[in-house]
Amino acid sequence: MRIAVIDYGMGNLRSVARALEHVGARDVIVTDDPAIIGGAERVVFPGQGAVRDCMSALHRHELIDVIARVIADRPFLGICMGMQALMTRSEENEGIEALGHFAGTVRHFRALTGADPRLKIPQMGWNRVQQCTAHPLWSGIAQGERFYFVHSYYVAADDPAIVQGESEYGGPFAAAIGAGNVFATQFHPEKSQRPGLRLLENFLAWDGEPCS
Repeated sequence: MRIAVIDYGMGNLRSVARALEHVGARDVIVTDDPAIIGGAERVVFPGQGAVRDCMSALHRHELIDVIARVIADRPFLGICMGMQALMTRSEENEGIEALGHFAGTVRHFRALTGADPRLKIPQMGWNRVQQCTAHPLWSGIAQGERFYFVHSYYVAADDPAIVQGESEYGGPFAAAIGAGNVFATQFHPEKSQRPGLRLLENFLAWDGEPCS
């Protein structure tokens, strides 16, 4: 089973690949080759930074079309920027159009934290996640488990039904979203020790159905 980790030049993609290998993946390739991505049985879309830079890099690497193909029919995992880029648009830089797989907006944390000086931006560190569904990727992970986050923006989904997990920083926000064969996390599972590795292990076993 080949797993493609999409390489568009943003983030420490090797750490994601190593984490997947640690939990049992035998054929992981970090690549920007559309043919390899299109032929993989599972696809991981990680990254960090800004949506504007992400979208620019995806266009530059000619990855928009292949992402649209693979996100339609196989297990697909977005991580951090890979989650935000799935939304309709971002508030960054006076508005950036994203991939539009899910309806919603990527908003700056000041919308939740206000001017509270105790809540630093970016949010950086460990935060508890409350699971909103019994999704297969939560299998074996305790309710309220802590995961590692680094982000200044958060996803505000138009449809609450796609929110698979919530966390709080000045107010509740989507820590994980998903529907059908797509699951995405704002946190970094590859940096989240045991619970993060369990989520990646669950992804390897997942058949792409939302319910077990």
